[in-house]
Amino acid sequence: MPETAGASSRQRSQPRRPDGKRARGGAPVAAGAPGREGVLYGALDLGTNNCRLLIARPAKDGFRVVDSFSRIVRLGEGLSRTGRLDDAAMERAYEALMLCSERLVRRGVDPSRLMAVATQACRQAENGAAFIERVRQGTGLKLRIIDPAEEARLAVEGCLNLFDPTAEAILVVDVGGGSTELNWLRRKDGAFVLEGWMSAPIGVVTLAERHPEPLSGDLHPWYEAMVADMGAAIADSPVDPALRELFVAGRAHMVGTSGAITSLAGIHLGLRRYQRNLVDGLWMTRADCEAAAERLRALGPDGRAAESCIGPDRADLVLAGAAIMEAVQRAWPSDRVRVADRGLREGLLLERMREDRKPARRKRRRRRTGSTKGAGQPVT
Repeated sequence: MPETAGASSRQRSQPRRPDGKRARGGAPVAAGAPGREGVLYGALDLGTNNCRLLIARPAKDGFRVVDSFSRIVRLGEGLSRTGRLDDAAMERAYEALMLCSERLVRRGVDPSRLMAVATQACRQAENGAAFIERVRQGTGLKLRIIDPAEEARLAVEGCLNLFDPTAEAILVVDVGGGSTELNWLRRKDGAFVLEGWMSAPIGVVTLAERHPEPLSGDLHPWYEAMVADMGAAIADSPVDPALRELFVAGRAHMVGTSGAITSLAGIHLGLRRYQRNLVDGLWMTRADCEAAAERLRALGPDGRAAESCIGPDRADLVLAGAAIMEAVQRAWPSDRVRVADRGLREGLLLERMREDRKPARRKRRRRRTGSTKGAGQPVT
């Protein structure tokens, strides 16, 4: 998946000091230094396919990204067949996590402000917990294996400011390597309230392994088999079937977060290199998504690998992601899809920063008015 920047923020090019640390406005500023710059926070997500890190400072409208890292590790490779994390896959993930640890130390991120989580691969694998312990002992990183409900909630948190406030319902689709989380929200009294969620145990890695790409011939039947596989996995949605009518009537929209949708967006835009500022927040139609998927099929493996928005590491996975999005769009027809180059890490950062601000807010409020209200707010 192309690298993401923070929710409500833009990644800025900053000059470097001779010691490698960044400076703002030409003035040397030590990474993580307290004061006007504010403290640094880190969010680390070890997924089935990727290892991603964001380091950011709080800002008035969210946060500002200071540093980021993303590497495809394919931790879940072969997991669907064996039930265990493969030795080579663990080595790839461990090396990436070691680099993350070094960046965090170099930036001066306090361990108490690092939110590090692992998702489907470590949840599912028989040796997932043992790998997490090995990482703790070897790198000092304390990863927490989160359940699908928390993963889904954090993905929504990271995408909140992409919701169309006039929509009556929204479906947030987070396509991972080993699972896909779906969240349905309905607008009530001016705010979006969660109606239901589900986690389908199918992601781009698992679907690609179930359906190896044919070496020749018509790819349409192969692609349709992947769509059908995903369609069966989400057939029993845990929400009122009447909600679907809002999507059919054009009064709702989808938000797609992951490489599955950002890759389609890059192809749709014809980008010669991936540009987050053009992709994040982009509106696509269902026809746009289908046309991009058709182009990907026509390119073939070598052509997909040569696309800068995909690359050789994702060439064999990108059509599985397109098939997952197609299955969701068939089940929940919506002509509007908003592309989100953000998600779980951004949700982690926003949630933690908001929690850290609460005591100060309450203190100021008590001083001004004596009020202590503020809990129990809706999703937006």
